[in-house]
Amino acid sequence: MSPNPSQEKQEVSNMDRNPSIESGEALRIPAGVDTLAGFRRWSSSDCFPDRGRIDFLAGELEIDLSPENLFLHGAAKTALTAAFYDQVVRTGRGGVFVDCTRVVSVDAQLSVEPDVLAVLWDSLESGRVIRVPAAGGEADSFIELEGAPDLLVEVISDSSVGKDRRRLPPLYAMAGVPELWLVDARGRRGQPRHHQTAELGIHHLAPGGRYVLSPPDPEGWSESRFLGRRCRLCRRSVRDLGFTYELQLA
Repeated sequence: MSPNPSQEKQEVSNMDRNPSIESGEALRIPAGVDTLAGFRRWSSSDCFPDRGRIDFLAGELEIDLSPENLFLHGAAKTALTAAFYDQVVRTGRGGVFVDCTRVVSVDAQLSVEPDVLAVLWDSLESGRVIRVPAAGGEADSFIELEGAPDLLVEVISDSSVGKDRRRLPPLYAMAGVPELWLVDARGRRGQPRHHQTAELGIHHLAPGGRYVLSPPDPEGWSESRFLGRRCRLCRRSVRDLGFTYELQLA
């Protein structure tokens, strides 16, 4: 959604004056957030809402206050994070972050909080990704990553289909993110509830600045250049109570 200037002035005239939180069903949006610089001031202030996901996509706000589905979103995200931790952090290659880690790209006019991301130490040392310090200047206190993380993951939910599949990928490509995973654990219509694989779309940044899908084989395996392995995301039903997930590597 694009901010409405007149509505902004009626709701709040100064982002330091009102904590910009939900009042009933309303989310108060301060004036001046229709630019990346203005949005960054808001997102790094105490006025920014502490729940929901609010992204800045090339001049537009994408606001999603929907609760996260436990087994079709949260459980899949947790399994991916655990696998990346083993492959990236334990091997000393870099860091892995989940939720509420804000990524900013000035080139793409983008400020987002992906579901999962990974950054290699080499990318930080080279300056391809920059840690943005907190305003207080405390040691080792950072609030954003600016640049192009080495891997981003978006887990698709009912409320984010259009954003995740259509609006975000071109902006992530413009930002220079080398590998993007789009995960859909909701299942297709007519698919058995206990189906063993979730949809895992691994996209690589190609020359010309667009993503190309790494085609999965008939058994659901796709190539990840970031991990240097073939991957598939398996789902198991647990006594009709929910699902567990495992990222398998080959």
